[in-house]
Amino acid sequence: MPIAKSWQLLTKSIWTKTQPDFSVTGTGMKPLGDQSNQSLGRIVISVDAMGGDRGPATVVAGISRSAKENPDIAFLLHGPKDELEKLVAKRPHLAGRCEIRDASDVVHMEDKPSHVMRHGQDTSMWSALDAVRNGEATVCVSCGNTGALMLLSMVRLRKLPGVIRPAIAVLWPSRNPQGFNVMLDVGADIRADEQDLLRYAVMGASYARNGLSIARPRIGLLNVGTEEHKGRAELKAAHDLIAAHADKAAYDFVGFVEGGDIPGNRCDVIITDGFTGNIALKTGEGTASLIGDLLKEAFAFSFLSKFAALLALGSLSRLKKRIDPRRVNGGVFLGLNGTVVKSHGSADATGVAAAVGLAFRLAQNDFSDKIAARLALATAQIEAEAGTEGQTL
Repeated sequence: MPIAKSWQLLTKSIWTKTQPDFSVTGTGMKPLGDQSNQSLGRIVISVDAMGGDRGPATVVAGISRSAKENPDIAFLLHGPKDELEKLVAKRPHLAGRCEIRDASDVVHMEDKPSHVMRHGQDTSMWSALDAVRNGEATVCVSCGNTGALMLLSMVRLRKLPGVIRPAIAVLWPSRNPQGFNVMLDVGADIRADEQDLLRYAVMGASYARNGLSIARPRIGLLNVGTEEHKGRAELKAAHDLIAAHADKAAYDFVGFVEGGDIPGNRCDVIITDGFTGNIALKTGEGTASLIGDLLKEAFAFSFLSKFAALLALGSLSRLKKRIDPRRVNGGVFLGLNGTVVKSHGSADATGVAAAVGLAFRLAQNDFSDKIAARLALATAQIEAEAGTEGQTL
């Protein structure tokens, strides 16, 4: 069942259901409210420990790495208490900075979003989102089922005024001065009409403006060519809509862009539907991994190649860091009353740490409040121009 339809059918019934009690903390750990985390100004991140393909051990290793690198971060960790206590006890950097919320059930990758909506109250994903909804944490991080996470996020956190459907935005390494481009949608919804693509443009521009400090982001619409006559009918209609609203929404529209422009410097934000964006994202990740493997194979070919690798070790390390997809892991759900970061399901400890680091930076910059203000302003401007107060953006 599509995400939008599931949400329409199930929001009312789920919203009124009684919330479970997830207030159990791990043995030997005081609740965050009783510690000095809040008084020390630490930002609390709510983490779904059970969503990833690699299991909770990888998630705990990732947040431990984040805790080691950042003294201003604390965690609410959601999942089976007995299992998580043992894992957390092995990580000294989490001592006094991690509270465990007992959640006995798990959202599996094959679970349908509609099923999770009806029966997921005891899951770690539901508990992690509720911590943000209740103001106990600033950001939620999960490696779990994307469809279920999006649907639960829309119901538990609610959408910002003027937003019909949130989108997932990712940072893509690029040749631009900021080092990254923003691309959305990368999987929240497999289809998008011209109105959806216009909404993505406004939200993507807001993300680039607040997240990357770009005063007037350049927007590009992904297509099979740059010529205006190319592409599906909805892309041509979206081209005209996005161009017409550029001044009101404070962005520059560069027109159609191709796949080669995703890591380029022609634009700052790439707009596409979730199906195309998700394939592009995973293709890019696979290509980066392939390049890394080929380099290892080439430099291990002979003694001379190994010696050359030794001489070039510093440059190779910089290249590896630059193209490593794990280090830019984390898609941001835009358009919610709260920030949700979706980590890749197969992320290792490095990837989880990257997603947590992104969540921390967004929380530190009050991203949710800033994007809410920008979306409200853009919505009001576009509605005023269209003369249709009933429409939303």
